[in-house]
Amino acid sequence: MRTLLTLSLLAGAVAVARADEGKPATSNVRRAEFPRVHADRRVTFLLKAPDAKSVKVQPGGAANGLGNGPFDMERADDGTWTVTTPPTVPGFHYYWLLVDGVAVNDPGSETYFGYGKPTSGVEVPEEGVDFYDDKDVPHGEVRALWYHSKVTGRPRRAFVYTPAGYDKNRVRRYPVLYLQHGAGEDERGWTTQGRANFILDNLIDAGRAAQMIVVNDNGYAERADTAPAPDRTGPPRFDFSGFEEVLLNDLVPKIDATYRTIADRDRRAFAGLSMGAMQALQIVPAHSETFGSLGVFSPPPIGSIDLSTFKGKFKLLWIGAGTAEERFLAAVRKMHEGFDREVIQHVVFESKGTAHEWLTWRRSLHDFVPRLFRD
Repeated sequence: MRTLLTLSLLAGAVAVARADEGKPATSNVRRAEFPRVHADRRVTFLLKAPDAKSVKVQPGGAANGLGNGPFDMERADDGTWTVTTPPTVPGFHYYWLLVDGVAVNDPGSETYFGYGKPTSGVEVPEEGVDFYDDKDVPHGEVRALWYHSKVTGRPRRAFVYTPAGYDKNRVRRYPVLYLQHGAGEDERGWTTQGRANFILDNLIDAGRAAQMIVVNDNGYAERADTAPAPDRTGPPRFDFSGFEEVLLNDLVPKIDATYRTIADRDRRAFAGLSMGAMQALQIVPAHSETFGSLGVFSPPPIGSIDLSTFKGKFKLLWIGAGTAEERFLAAVRKMHEGFDREVIQHVVFESKGTAHEWLTWRRSLHDFVPRLFRD
């Protein structure tokens, strides 16, 4: 009898959500009814945890489109916990559940690598927007490329997007975009969370972007002779010198040797988001003989970077951020002012209403890519 009552209550919860036009999020595991996204972009979460004393939904980070959490879930008599958020920002949002104070993933959600661990995520659609959707167009392929790094002494993995038709024409060669993730993420981010492959597919099919290869590598790298880092408190410290050596001495040569690239600085670009934007600013200007275009998505405050060193180095210099990510937008506007003072040609992009999250970076890539490799 109790089992039948539980199923009845759960069915009732599902029926209420459906009556409110909610639909299972596209980021759910197969057949999972929750989380559900409503027409006004509210999101309903549900967890069966009869022995729990407290359950909350914790959005990932302060600048998250789900809103200011944590959101306290309410318990039904059958031990089912639910909560519906206020209307959210569209896009992809990390979150996890706090069950009696313990962080756990939502069994209804796929897991995504963010915050340095597999975590839950929910996709909230943006009405009338489909530039990052899987459309019925010719699709490129995303390939896993394993290679041994002489710098780290370890195997590494890059994800490589090749455009539709790459394997049919064995003569054609392609320009390359090296595209980096943010802190706490890895080489999977731009495909899984960012949908970069679909953005490229759709732009190329529409004739708005050049056919190109896109490389996503892991932005963390320690030299083989580096001692383990001692335990320390405080904010993380970013030392990109190891990744710089991997990029220049391992990755670029490996890509040029493995794929039909145009191995020329004017046909090679680098872009990154957040931590990847820091790498773009700190590494690439000193290696303009290797990279001819630069994209900086949501850079942290730029500190002591000498913007005059960018002068005359790049065919395309692109900077952008979301209007709701205040620190990062301030950094972009400061860079814009500095480039104007130095009379350095550049492009500025602002994503309206989005914070430090993947919709900002999807929009950034969508604006950046059509400007690349155009004679």
